[in-house]
Amino acid sequence: MVLLSWLENLSSSVLSHVNIVALIVFVIVYYVVSFYQKRRNLAYIPPGPTPWPVVGNFGGFLIPSVVRRRFGRQSDNTYDKSAVFLLTELANTYGSVYSLFVGSQLVVVLNSYEAVKDALSNNSEVFSDRPAIPAITIMTKRKGIVFAPYGPVWRQQRKFCHATLRNFGLGKLSLEPCILQGLATIKTELLRLNEESGGAGVDLAPLISSAVSNVICSLIMGQRFHHEDLEFRTLLDLMVRGLEICVNSPALLINIFPLLYYLPFGAFKELRQVERDITAFLKRIIAEHRETLDPENPRDLTDMYLIEMLAQRAAGEEDSSFTEDYLFYIIGDLFIAGTDTTANSILWILLYMVLHPDIQDKVQAEIDEVVGSHRVPSLTDKGRLPFTEATIMEVQRLSVAVPLAIPHMASETIEFRGYTIPKGTVVFPNLWSVHRDPTVWEDADSFKPTRFLDTEGKLLRKECFIPFGIGRRVCMGEQLAKMEMFLTVTSLLQAFKFRLPEGMAPPPLHGRFGLTLAPFPYTVCVSLRR
Repeated sequence: MVLLSWLENLSSSVLSHVNIVALIVFVIVYYVVSFYQKRRNLAYIPPGPTPWPVVGNFGGFLIPSVVRRRFGRQSDNTYDKSAVFLLTELANTYGSVYSLFVGSQLVVVLNSYEAVKDALSNNSEVFSDRPAIPAITIMTKRKGIVFAPYGPVWRQQRKFCHATLRNFGLGKLSLEPCILQGLATIKTELLRLNEESGGAGVDLAPLISSAVSNVICSLIMGQRFHHEDLEFRTLLDLMVRGLEICVNSPALLINIFPLLYYLPFGAFKELRQVERDITAFLKRIIAEHRETLDPENPRDLTDMYLIEMLAQRAAGEEDSSFTEDYLFYIIGDLFIAGTDTTANSILWILLYMVLHPDIQDKVQAEIDEVVGSHRVPSLTDKGRLPFTEATIMEVQRLSVAVPLAIPHMASETIEFRGYTIPKGTVVFPNLWSVHRDPTVWEDADSFKPTRFLDTEGKLLRKECFIPFGIGRRVCMGEQLAKMEMFLTVTSLLQAFKFRLPEGMAPPPLHGRFGLTLAPFPYTVCVSLRR
């Protein structure tokens, strides 16, 4: 009897394992067949590299890139084959419009100014939507003004935010004192830290990001933070880290297998902690505003939003999109977008000044001639500093802040440049390739500020220069970013000479690719010019 029972259990166990193996094989075969069936149904999509089953081109293209960045050398000047470079190189094989698969999701990459303009300007009604990318959707809930889908709610929210921010000085000369206040702190701290370093140099990143972030904090939160405020400094670091995890870590796999987000270890666990910490900070800001709100004296965008909520509630607008929940995601969008991109752009500009001292000298000579040394530069000087402006633009061209823009999505099926783009296709405008296109830019990989000047030395604006994107989703903070870059760069170059510490090699210029393109960490020695 015992032997018979054992045999029955063994038989049951074997059958159980056989069933599990059979189920796994069935699922794999089902996905492979479904995947290639779907590809046959997309016969007229743009050309592209052959995808792998289940993971698509993610397996053969993006995962090796992440592995190289995770385990490869980052300290030398080797050409880093990260996603933006690989995507640009693929255009040489497949043309300016080609397709990839991330899992079973079709992605179309646009790699020329003509293709980007055709999609985002000429066909903006179709290509202005946002895709539901799992890693982003989990954290943003498809709300806010950056990642929210295109439609009436998004238009209403963006219009309100843009009008409100303009009322508080966005793009206006009245915001200049707010920006200059942060620059005064930078100057004082630079001298102190440079003296304390003993020639080892100063890391500009914390000072720059703090000053830039405080401008957007003044507009949306009505307050400034000291650059050494531990919670504020931690928040800025979390923001940068969160963007890096989403793009340059195994957390990328969340976009194929969303349940990985909940894994209790590694990058997945860290990403959830980053989200929790940022959420706690922003929700406390909203709660403090709610408790101290004076509808007659709004202090910032958050106050204005809360007032609009109350007004719509009083008017009986039960289905209004103006809620504290939506406000939370708007503040998060503006805080991140208003800090990371601008701060990185300024850090890139100062790095190029260090690496090209002759250009630094020319910019300083122009500032000396126009502004002098007895007052700080003003936005009113901008038109009389063409070489300085051209230098800023050239650095933006070479180090475009958001190289792949924010992903777009086709809201309906469309015939586009000879191909069929199905509804739901994710679209990446490769702004990096637009700014490095050798058919448009002579000696495209070289640093030449004079390409933005005409024969008379006046500023030359080029249609294909689009660091802030184009179309209906163009960066809402473009004017603010331009103001901050101009005032920061001119004020610092008026006051200081920047150079690399003695014997220190320059950082690689391919940068660290996250959602934004950040320079590798570097330090500088500063000296007063007068």
